[in-house]
Amino acid sequence: MSGKQRSEEKIVTEEQLKRRLQRERRAGRLIVWTNGVFDILHAGHVTYLERAAALGDVLVVGLNTDASVQLNKGPLRPIVPERERARLLAALACVDYVILYGDQSPVELIGRLKPDIYAKGGDYTVETINQPERRLMEGLGGRIELLPGVPGLSTTHIIERILKAYTGPGAE
Repeated sequence: MSGKQRSEEKIVTEEQLKRRLQRERRAGRLIVWTNGVFDILHAGHVTYLERAAALGDVLVVGLNTDASVQLNKGPLRPIVPERERARLLAALACVDYVILYGDQSPVELIGRLKPDIYAKGGDYTVETINQPERRLMEGLGGRIELLPGVPGLSTTHIIERILKAYTGPGAE
């Protein structure tokens, strides 16, 4: 991506993203895709996204909508609403574009965007990632990169610490 954009400008629709990625490809840039919930953004997320960005030239983050988070993680999630999560991600220097998607899997969106590299967290293996996503990337001639997580840094751990601090012994 060339030049600095305001964070709001990085949150794009599919049509906007397709046009921008077309320009990026013409300029010879490698497109990296990753996706997730990114609820209660923390240092583990930032480390992961910086590693993903380092794999190519342009980092696109697919962000689950609130409805798709609830399908995947249950009715109590997300903690932070989708527009706020998108704004936080877009404010990171390593993130070039953020696109919201409402499906349980972004496989169809990935198929339309055709990234060069698909980054997934190290809690997955090639065998445990979504297999339609895997087959799609292999069919596109792209590659899948599994990036290690940061031990102890997860939204689940943060929620557990908050609950313990405010509901456990000594909580007021």
